[in-house]
Amino acid sequence: MPPNALSAFLPALLLTAALPLHAQTAANAAAQPPAPNVPLIERAKFFGNPTKASGRLSPDGRWLSWVAPRDGVLNLWVAPLDKPEQARALTNERTRPIRSGFWSPDSKTLLYVNDQGGDENFRLFGVDVATGAQKSYTPFEKTVVRIIGISPKVQDRILVGLNNRDPRFHDVHSLNLATGELKLVLKNEGYGSFNADRDLNLRLASRPNAAGGSDYFRITDNQVEATPIVSVGLEDSQTTAPLGYTADGKTLYWVDARGRDTAALLAQDVATGQTTVVAQDRRADITEGLFDPVTGRVQGYAVSYLKSEAVALDPAIKADIEFLNREIQGQYTITSRTRADDKWLVAVDAVTAPPAVHLYDRKARKLSLLYVSRPELVGAPLVPMQAHEIKSRDGLTLVSYLSVPAQAQPDAQGKPRQPVPMVLMVHGGPWARDDYGYNSYHQWLANRGYAVLSVNFRGSTGFGKSFTNAGDLQWGRKMHDDLLDAVQWAVQRGVAQKDKVAIMGGSYGGYAVLAGLAFTPKEFACGVDIVGPSNLFTLLGTIPPYWEAFKKQLYRRMGDPTTPEGQALLKERSPLNFAGNIERPLLIGQGANDPRVNVAESDQIVDAMKARNIPVTYIVFPDEGHGFARPVNNIAFNAVTENFLARCLGGRAEAIGDTLKPSTAQVRHGAEFAPGLKEAMAVK
Repeated sequence: MPPNALSAFLPALLLTAALPLHAQTAANAAAQPPAPNVPLIERAKFFGNPTKASGRLSPDGRWLSWVAPRDGVLNLWVAPLDKPEQARALTNERTRPIRSGFWSPDSKTLLYVNDQGGDENFRLFGVDVATGAQKSYTPFEKTVVRIIGISPKVQDRILVGLNNRDPRFHDVHSLNLATGELKLVLKNEGYGSFNADRDLNLRLASRPNAAGGSDYFRITDNQVEATPIVSVGLEDSQTTAPLGYTADGKTLYWVDARGRDTAALLAQDVATGQTTVVAQDRRADITEGLFDPVTGRVQGYAVSYLKSEAVALDPAIKADIEFLNREIQGQYTITSRTRADDKWLVAVDAVTAPPAVHLYDRKARKLSLLYVSRPELVGAPLVPMQAHEIKSRDGLTLVSYLSVPAQAQPDAQGKPRQPVPMVLMVHGGPWARDDYGYNSYHQWLANRGYAVLSVNFRGSTGFGKSFTNAGDLQWGRKMHDDLLDAVQWAVQRGVAQKDKVAIMGGSYGGYAVLAGLAFTPKEFACGVDIVGPSNLFTLLGTIPPYWEAFKKQLYRRMGDPTTPEGQALLKERSPLNFAGNIERPLLIGQGANDPRVNVAESDQIVDAMKARNIPVTYIVFPDEGHGFARPVNNIAFNAVTENFLARCLGGRAEAIGDTLKPSTAQVRHGAEFAPGLKEAMAVK
């Protein structure tokens, strides 16, 4: 799926094991010391609402905002930074959770976007912090808002893109935050994106070119020039893009892989066009920088190969970064900074503890804990994650992440005393990547007794353009071979039992599940597909209209449905056409309103399997889209999943119980193939 695909955002007692791990032989069991008694962690602690999340400092430093439950639904909250006891809810969403908010430049309004039932027709809302008055800034049907420009220099307005005139393209509007007035700035006649400077003047527009990349055009007085000033080909399209301007408008920063393999951070002199390399790393792409909140000048960056590393460039923050690197155990991200730059909000990921957010006072050089996102997991038996470099059969390096259950007594590299069942987790995108850090799915599945392996297969981003481009036209082939090679590595290393490996994933990861069971039907013991496409023809035919600018790149990377060669390739790579080969248990979860992977993608492969009497369990959520945003739905599906995996792999599971009751789950087929599902349906 395209960039920004949705992937994958309660107190209770710990339980003892409900089901034994897959049995070892008596001889092996006798030869090993007894496994530790690891309590079963309730899945609601992983997938229920966080206590707090998405904290943000207001630019003036007076306020702290976050999302937290209100009557069971995530809403926006705010408190004076120095008086957290005065916290109050600003919104009252009753159904659809608000995942995050962001501040207006004048610190008077908290902004957020939300859709209805997962349809991704995102609207922009604002709440006055002083009065609590709420505005719907973009109250249009079948319209997706995009934020194009927010600047600390312009306090009263922002730039937004709206596709309510033409669903394919976003016209640029100036939005007055006080009055809600929208004023057309530029009518869009075919451009995919825009960049504005810190005076909110439009400066760049991009448009797809025949090569599958992008052409960038200068904008002067809201008029787009006819001749591009920069052209990027397909090979650089996933690794090259403008980041933003300095406050004086004289420098434009880019992440740029042209002329190199991994994307570097560049500074371009706008007047001359000359570029200077600010930072580069031969191992991985630099995808973002740390910028001064007032001047906009780059001060540092982060690079992630095996793990994320923060690097200071500006002497003004060098001591701060060194302090954070020294004091924080684990990885961290600076999520917001005040305009005075005296305080930073720092999100800390310790891997074996739930994420936490700290306030960093630069003058006092002091870190203060503000909140832990899931305090019910503090002290829980969470497991480490190991980063590994796995070689593919043709010599590529696949950066991968492994978690092993504590009861398997793994060594420092994650090798258990005896091989255990394993779940191969495949990320979405595919133009995305897996990262090192706390991962709710890794922790949940490891607690159930499974090793969990996430693989950055070819086509993943972050490791240089040659690695990303190696995935072109390789859906279901070399991309799938990488997954098989990683499984073989785990088996040969003594991590996984060869006949006890499941494959699970969402979006592209769901496609990989279907491809794994249809193209290599004996490789996996079972599969869990979440919103995965089954037919690449129908997938490309039902993409949202506002992906128009991305369509050429999709065709070049997946297969062109307008040519005979492309049609043959797409047919060959569509699991639907090989549904008759599936012989292992399959569980499918789908959102009925998914605009990226239409519900028909799951319907049609379920119908094909039903026609051949091949067992499949199919659950649809009528109020969800590309993934499950509502915790009650996510918990319900994962309850079915862990009981499905327990039958398939022999791990342990918490009973489904009444988790389906508060959800909207519709079991459309195959309840009899998932343990406990029929009984749970009766309760619902």
